[in-house]
Amino acid sequence: MKKESYRHNLPHFQQPGQAYFVTWILKDAVPPKALSQYTKKLQQLKNQIDFQKQNKPEKQVVDDLKNQYYSVRKKYIKAFDDLLAVSNKAVVDLAKPEYINIISEALHFWEKRKLKNIAYSIMPNHVHWVVELLWKDEQNNPVYLQDILHSVKRHTAYTINKLESRTGALWQKENFDTTIRNDRHLFRAVEYTLDNPVNAGLVKDRNDWAGNFLCEDF
Repeated sequence: MKKESYRHNLPHFQQPGQAYFVTWILKDAVPPKALSQYTKKLQQLKNQIDFQKQNKPEKQVVDDLKNQYYSVRKKYIKAFDDLLAVSNKAVVDLAKPEYINIISEALHFWEKRKLKNIAYSIMPNHVHWVVELLWKDEQNNPVYLQDILHSVKRHTAYTINKLESRTGALWQKENFDTTIRNDRHLFRAVEYTLDNPVNAGLVKDRNDWAGNFLCEDF
């Protein structure tokens, strides 16, 4: 199946049947241009990859560019997490028990029908999610990550805004997604996700964080 590519501020590579490490954040939790050097570099690499593919290069050339892309993106996500850990501009506190429940229910809504939840961490101002998409849904339609995220973010924004008696955008439009490439990458993504509240100084043991989830068969 043809791979999709789309972007807001960042380029993305997506296709059905993939596992992803995804992060999305509250609106204004981090200044939009705080990490512009990373977004520019990622877009440059994305453009180079597209150009090379059109000219039928050697596989190694594209692989090298993709490795550079993944390396820069990893640094971007780490820098972004560091900013989120010290940010105090969150419009709401997602770590409230009722908001953890709302987000958890939304993440599990499509379980076994469109996706499998592997792990997630609901933090005060952002969410990390490791998820595997099914190739097709119950109607035999391909399952795309951006459609799932649109559904999750729309429902949670509506519900949380209603409880907060507020209007307007709750989430930043941009999502930060990385395709899981192999079992080692999957393990690292899960560990990073579950350790997020520990690294942010919120708890000493990741099992004590109410917003953490790990599937039983991992």
